[in-house]
Amino acid sequence: MDESIIILISIGVIIFFALFMGILSRYRKCPSDKILVKYGKVGSDKSGQARSAKCIHGGASFVVPIFQSYQYLDLTPMSINVDLRSALSKQNIRVDVPSRFMVGISTEPGVMQNAAERLLGLRLNEIQDLSKDIILGQLRLVIATMEIEEINTDRDKFLLAVSNNVEIELKKIGLRLINVNVTDINDESGYIEALGKEAAAKAINDAKKSVAEKDRDGEIGQAHAHRDQRIQVAAADAAAIQGENDAKIEIAKSDSNRREREAEALKLATAAEAVQAAKAKEEAYDAQRKAELIRAELERATQQADIVVKAEIQKKQVEIDAEAQAEVIRRHAKGDADAIFAKLDAQARGSKEILIKQAEGIRELVAAAGGDAENAVKLLIADKLEELTRIQVEAIKNIKIDKVTVWDSGSSGADGKTATSDFLSGLMKSVPPLGEVFRQAGMDLPKFLGEERTDDS
Repeated sequence: MDESIIILISIGVIIFFALFMGILSRYRKCPSDKILVKYGKVGSDKSGQARSAKCIHGGASFVVPIFQSYQYLDLTPMSINVDLRSALSKQNIRVDVPSRFMVGISTEPGVMQNAAERLLGLRLNEIQDLSKDIILGQLRLVIATMEIEEINTDRDKFLLAVSNNVEIELKKIGLRLINVNVTDINDESGYIEALGKEAAAKAINDAKKSVAEKDRDGEIGQAHAHRDQRIQVAAADAAAIQGENDAKIEIAKSDSNRREREAEALKLATAAEAVQAAKAKEEAYDAQRKAELIRAELERATQQADIVVKAEIQKKQVEIDAEAQAEVIRRHAKGDADAIFAKLDAQARGSKEILIKQAEGIRELVAAAGGDAENAVKLLIADKLEELTRIQVEAIKNIKIDKVTVWDSGSSGADGKTATSDFLSGLMKSVPPLGEVFRQAGMDLPKFLGEERTDDS
């Protein structure tokens, strides 16, 4: 039984591992030089229509088994040699335009979708042939709209027109134009060659004409130069004399102006120096005033910081000390209160225990007296009679009577008592009667001790 369970577990683990590896194998990473194209059930676009494929450039994606599959589109540029022959120009002149185009699959989202729909599964040579057909058609179209002179002389305009037209058509199948290179342009009638010869002859003739004109201009210029030389020499002599005189006059004027300007400059310099000195003093005073203000402000801030900060620190210290003392007092008070409470609680419990024990003793005493409370009281009094007598004796024990002199005439009063008997009776009455003690205790004197007599009896 144990071996069969182990075998089943092993089989389950193997199946799970195989499924896990299969799932991992469907997680595809896209290289930077390729486009990952997922097709099958890949969802829908923003309008709700089902998409035929999903293109991913860079990153990775999971390919759902059974429902989805995948292929790669290579982004490597393709060089296409287009040997265009007998293309009819705008002047109805047939020209040959051999050129080379560099194209590749585009990574723009919409164009990349076109490539997935139209180029997926095609080999490289098939893509090149398809591109070549499109390029040939657009080249012929561009040449048909331009004259030979434009094609031959304005190459930039020609290449721009070719690039624009070819780019638009290539995007429809998912490609983009990278580069265009036109190697040469020829025509069957020799028109371009004739244009070249014409341009060369014109250039040669222009050069010869220019040389002749330069020779003529040289001879004329030489004659003019001799004439001008003589005229200019004579004029120069006259001008030299006049110039010397004018120079002397100008020198005199210049000296006068110089001295005048020097004086003016000296005056202006002196005034400027005075002004600058005054400004310098003013700026110095202003700077000193600002410095004094800043120093006073700094001194005020320093003093304020010293006083305020120290006061704040002392205030905080006092508050902390007060809080600490208050906390100590609170804790001492709490401890004393707890101690008093514990002491009173212990005393209360002790008093309670004493009363409980006394109550239990009295209950047992009443039970011993047969349940008669009066008999129980008699037993208590009998038990305490000695102590009560001792208390009565103690009341008169300390009375010190050294000598008592009684003057008694022997006559009796209205109550039939002599003066001596009245004195002794009053002396005994000063001791608290036993009945009074019982009344203060809230009890009556037992009958076996005798009944208390009233004054009437």
